[in-house]
Amino acid sequence: MTQQLIHCEYTKHADAILEIFNDAIATSTALYDYQPRTKESMKPWFEAKQAGNFPVIGIEDDAGKLLGFASYGTFRNWPAYKYSVEHSIYIHKDCRGMGLGKVLLKSIIQAAKDNGMHVMIGGIDCDNQGSIALHEKFGFKHAGTLPQIGFKFGRWLDLAFYQLTFDTPTQPVDG
Repeated sequence: MTQQLIHCEYTKHADAILEIFNDAIATSTALYDYQPRTKESMKPWFEAKQAGNFPVIGIEDDAGKLLGFASYGTFRNWPAYKYSVEHSIYIHKDCRGMGLGKVLLKSIIQAAKDNGMHVMIGGIDCDNQGSIALHEKFGFKHAGTLPQIGFKFGRWLDLAFYQLTFDTPTQPVDG
């Protein structure tokens, strides 16, 4: 099976992204969310990504099926954080363990550098040792943990933040 990186589009990929999101909500702590997202929520999600110049990078198989995607968005919504982004990577339930996370992480890191970001942050549930190991392999450093910050599946969840700092932008500005 061949795979290719693509830029996800609302009309072509919204349903597949929704399916991946909703599986993560129902079966994992990758999203600290309880309720499945609706089809109607996808249009504003894509619009916000486009408005912020935030990429949505996917991997498709040779039949055009979306196997996973990565994106980033605003870390905190104050102007001085404009060079920092928080990213996410989600893989279709049938495609985990195939190395797709590695390909997507490499791609989203490059997109952040190309867009002049300075810091990329991943918020990772502390029990997700696979994601933590992947991020460490790419040079992310543990920046702190918020213990018992979430509650899902009848237990308290600890959220670890991992940070990767770039040498971009070359000429950052205030304001």
